[in-house]
Amino acid sequence: MWKYKTPGIPDELFERSDEVPITKEETRAIQISKARLGLGNTVYDVGCGSGSITVEAALQVESTGKIYAIDFDPKAVELTKKNLQKFGLSNAEVILGNAKEEIIKLPQADAIFIGGTGGDTKEIVELCQTKLRSGGRIVIGIILIETLFSILGIIEKKFTSVDITQITISKSRKTSTGTMMLARNPVTVISATKI
Repeated sequence: MWKYKTPGIPDELFERSDEVPITKEETRAIQISKARLGLGNTVYDVGCGSGSITVEAALQVESTGKIYAIDFDPKAVELTKKNLQKFGLSNAEVILGNAKEEIIKLPQADAIFIGGTGGDTKEIVELCQTKLRSGGRIVIGIILIETLFSILGIIEKKFTSVDITQITISKSRKTSTGTMMLARNPVTVISATKI
């Protein structure tokens, strides 16, 4: 389905639902690059939504790696499963449940993505810090200022090489008289390495 090694699968290639969020193509490509994934890595995708990060990460770590995608929304879990099947990927396990309860059951990770968490981001980051191997990477996509504020202290104490990047994307749309640019919501991406 996606014959390229580079991340950035076009959004329209994914199965989508208005009820389940997707990490948009350009933001996803940046998040994947910030994780610095390698062959055989073990990766969590916490708050997997539509599974776009799960799919991209599964392609990067290839068949020797393993992705654990977690979401509390049954619709998100089903959509992630559909997208994994669509892209012919079998190196991911999709888990329906509360991330704080499910993460403790998982093996140590080389990289962890944290997306939609339903307001539990701080607690999930603290828990993920204990599950991440030394030198492992954490990548957190944030849309709310309050979420950013709540996790900065943890990140700065427990991690090194902290990078905070705000991504603002505009995409073209044809109109009857030409082409206009439409802005998407900004996303702040925190990435860091476990000490």
